[in-house]
Amino acid sequence: MHIAPEQSFYKLFRNQKNLDYTTGDIESPLADLHFDLHKIPLEDNQYDVIFCNHVMEHVENDVKCMQELLRIMKPGGWGIFQVPIDRTRNSTYEDKTITDPKEREKHFWQYDHVRLYGTNYPDVLRSAGFEVEEYDYRKELDVETYSKYCFDDGEMLYIVRKN
Repeated sequence: MHIAPEQSFYKLFRNQKNLDYTTGDIESPLADLHFDLHKIPLEDNQYDVIFCNHVMEHVENDVKCMQELLRIMKPGGWGIFQVPIDRTRNSTYEDKTITDPKEREKHFWQYDHVRLYGTNYPDVLRSAGFEVEEYDYRKELDVETYSKYCFDDGEMLYIVRKN
């Protein structure tokens, strides 16, 4: 399952003959299924792998959405859930009174974000029920490869798992 499919990944995954690739989003024309992430209309334990990149900063209740993704993930399944993280903050910043797009951009880095995660993001994932592995790919890649793919300095890859 690929939530809010990015075009850069969509074609790559769609063309893989060994994948049963499904996309989901509330409105994207790339989505096979359209639904609200807060209440996914799918049965439990359906997907081995879930990709959900740069979505949780947009939703009203991030933990509820994470719990829904955990619910549809098969036991033993895994996922990658990336979000923008302000590494100068220890905790996630939210203020529901900020509704003006210009103010949201100042506070949350983008006009349609409703929160800005801090370094506690792995703990938020754990609070939803996931096991979380923090993967520092800078330690695995040479400088040239790291630079080639334009990885953000200090960004971690968060791999979530369901027992």
